[in-house]
Amino acid sequence: MYLDVMNKHSRVLIIGGGLAGLVSAIHLAKQKVQVLLIEKDTYPRHKVCGEYISNEVVPYFKELDLELAHLHPVDISKFVISTQKGNLIRSQLPLGGFGISRYTLDHYLWQKAEQLGVTLVTDIVTNVQFTEHLFEVFTQNGAVFTSDFVIGAYGKRSSLDGTLDRKWSTNESSWLAVKMHYKASFDPQTVALHNFDGGYCGLSMVENETVNACYLASYQSFKKYRDVEAFQEKVLNKNPYLRAFFAEATPMFEKPITIAQVNFAKKKPVEQHIFMAGDAAGLIHPLCGNGMAMAIQSARILAELLIKSDHKRSNNTRLLLEKQYEQQWQSLFSRRLYMGRMLQRVLLNSNLQQVSYGIASVIPSIVPRIIKQTHGSPIIC
Repeated sequence: MYLDVMNKHSRVLIIGGGLAGLVSAIHLAKQKVQVLLIEKDTYPRHKVCGEYISNEVVPYFKELDLELAHLHPVDISKFVISTQKGNLIRSQLPLGGFGISRYTLDHYLWQKAEQLGVTLVTDIVTNVQFTEHLFEVFTQNGAVFTSDFVIGAYGKRSSLDGTLDRKWSTNESSWLAVKMHYKASFDPQTVALHNFDGGYCGLSMVENETVNACYLASYQSFKKYRDVEAFQEKVLNKNPYLRAFFAEATPMFEKPITIAQVNFAKKKPVEQHIFMAGDAAGLIHPLCGNGMAMAIQSARILAELLIKSDHKRSNNTRLLLEKQYEQQWQSLFSRRLYMGRMLQRVLLNSNLQQVSYGIASVIPSIVPRIIKQTHGSPIIC
């Protein structure tokens, strides 16, 4: 099949087969738009991710005929957060959400895209050039694809960011993320966020009674220890809730999955005429629990704009689409990203943590209000 699609032209070419890439491909394909998607990895596979999705995406998934019930997602309606000292705050989630692993969800979306006629290519994009109203996309295996529009949905960080000379890509990031699946006793209706010195750890259940533990840590905190196991024992376990969880939990992977250079710098939704979607457009701090929903939302607004566009190869049409996408992206996500940055500053300061705990203890209704500031409304199509 790969030889058949080499040098093929498509209306829309998508770089990256994560949530934003696959959902936009599915949306476009359902409207008979010719789509080619290039993904560097094969599915199914695990990814570093909190694996909690806000229910704001449910109406949109139904519109796309994406039925997840047979994947056995876990309904989640409660939220708990603990300070480094072990003070605990409980709250209801205003919209609620569900837990599902990226291993299962991404594989399902990949299969749906294929069923809808999306051309799927496993390869690594090395360069993208735009000339005369047309993109040329070059891959590691020597293929050259042309397309009218390109969507960059390749995740948090890629060598392609450097190739495209994205300003933030030259800055070193001070964060790393670690993920592991466990078998453990855990309330399936709850997503928990437990703080430790230099970071925080999210716990929530996904399908098959599996608990996903995913934490973000600063290099400043992590570099004092030789490895993930030592860091977990010496730092995470100072939080009594994390200590109790890890003491009883059984790991399901041989070793944790890690990613380095997690960068929360501001990014542009459009770079060199490429529409960026998902984490490639902007990465919300994981404590907000809204990254997966944001990826799906960005796929929706981008797909809708491209479907409405005319088929004339006009700079005016392209520039208008770019402006509309940037405006809609900022309108939907800039507040969430700002709140995420502010909340992370609070949670990483032990004194501010305790002050916030005191306020939330006296005014418990403030917690769901804050959650609403980092989430969106249900997507009505």
